Amino acid sequence: MRELVAAVRRRDVEEVTALLESGAGPGTLADGLPVLCLAVAAYDRPVAEALLQAGADPLRRLPDGSTPLTRAVDGGSHLLTSALATSRIPLPAPARAELLARARRWAEAGTEAELRRITGHTGPVERIRVEDDEVGWWSEQLTLGGTTVRDEHRAVLTSTEERYGIRAPFDELVDRALAHPDRNHVVWSVVVFTLGRRLDEETWQWTRDLLNHPDRLYRLLAADILLFLILGDFVTGRDPFRNRGRELVPWAELEEDPEVLAVILQAMTHDSAPEIEAVGLSHLAHPDPRVRALVPDALGHSEDGRSRVSPQSLTAVLTLARDEDPGVREAACRWLGHYRGNEPEAGDALVALTHDERQQIRICAVSGLAYRDDPRCVEAEHRIGPVDAELPFDERLLDVWRYQRRQEATERS
Repeated sequence: MRELVAAVRRRDVEEVTALLESGAGPGTLADGLPVLCLAVAAYDRPVAEALLQAGADPLRRLPDGSTPLTRAVDGGSHLLTSALATSRIPLPAPARAELLARARRWAEAGTEAELRRITGHTGPVERIRVEDDEVGWWSEQLTLGGTTVRDEHRAVLTSTEERYGIRAPFDELVDRALAHPDRNHVVWSVVVFTLGRRLDEETWQWTRDLLNHPDRLYRLLAADILLFLILGDFVTGRDPFRNRGRELVPWAELEEDPEVLAVILQAMTHDSAPEIEAVGLSHLAHPDPRVRALVPDALGHSEDGRSRVSPQSLTAVLTLARDEDPGVREAACRWLGHYRGNEPEAGDALVALTHDERQQIRICAVSGLAYRDDPRCVEAEHRIGPVDAELPFDERLLDVWRYQRRQEATERS
């Protein structure tokens, strides 16, 4: 059906879905190949998922011996491969073995080396950075001799192993992540997620030992994994390392790299041990705003919202509320909004923040005043200004209304 082929080529997922619902065949051919292959070649996950949902076969054997699934692996698309591999549950054993072998070949050879091998070209490789705005990670796209691939193969292998219960060695996963030394690269992210779900003492100890490594990248990877281990498994609710952040205090006191230190602090702040407050205070004047922005979280609150922090901690947050960096001011603003102490300085600092140049900080400050039942929130609400209607609605904009309803209920009672 030419209309479906054209819609797939245009990447028009709404039209593709409508045509499929009207009876278009998900196995429609375009130049001798199913349209699913067009979506795979274009890295078009929404269209591929629409075709799969309508019944497109990811294991359809093509004239060259490949399948849409193996083409997704060769193309180096982590999310597309996952979509195709999980569209059939369970994936037949031969297809699973083929998927793993293919992903491992690319991962072990390296994307550029394997691309040169299959194309036979020796010229320069065209490289562009591609970002996934939905997930928040990036990868590199390489083109040579008319063939385009992305360097996500190690992520494909890692997630596929995890899906099928293959426990890759810790050191091997570390090597995969460090081959792409950026926290936002898809391979680094998938490795961190995979190791961060191994909620066992062995993984905790191995990861913590990496904090002693002389290379900052190893320490950064370790901090990232430890953060995930502490957060636990959101699906099952298991969090055996929730209160183990205090074990990271020695490293937080000695770490000199600001990026590594910021992640260590972020991991530590999920623990309520008293020594963590001291660590936070020690970094109050740190030159890097990423570190200063995490100091308020180190001066945490109890679960009932009543603050159990020292006067020095309140003074520290009031100082951070006047910081030159907006990210630091916003972190201080969030802390003050949940502080339940009766010191007038806390409310006064929030009122001052309702005049901040950043609208998000003004919203946070007004919300904080309302959350504290401070009547000054009503007048301060007008300083928020018009909010971009194209942005998702911010529930905090209703906090003053909620405050007013609480006051009316109190007056009636």
